[in-house]
Amino acid sequence: MLKKFTYKGKTIEELKLLDLKELAKLLPARQRRSILRGLTDQQKILLIKIKKQRDPKKSIKTQVRDMIVLPEMVGKSLSIHNGKDWTQVMVMEEMIGHYLGELTLTRKKVAHSAPGIGATKSSSGAAQAK
Repeated sequence: MLKKFTYKGKTIEELKLLDLKELAKLLPARQRRSILRGLTDQQKILLIKIKKQRDPKKSIKTQVRDMIVLPEMVGKSLSIHNGKDWTQVMVMEEMIGHYLGELTLTRKKVAHSAPGIGATKSSSGAAQAK
């Protein structure tokens, strides 16, 4: 039997019925403060686009990385800009309360290759000439 998702004791259906001020009471302090101060114009436009979207497979492109994942976004597909390219993200219930910027990384993992000639004593040109 699958365990039903709850956020602070409320199901996803109950969360969708709450308005932003009631939802803000359930969120952590930083997200609560952000919502209570009001959404920016870009965040409002993104929220309207998400509510209008009918096809869940079609992705909405956004650069608004400071938008908080709200219950209305669950099940939608978003393409979030990471500074270089677009990362497609399917919003799940567990992502509620996180920022969109947390879902796509802006930095790659550092992968070092082999050292070049002269980088170490063993790889110097003099040692190889002998």
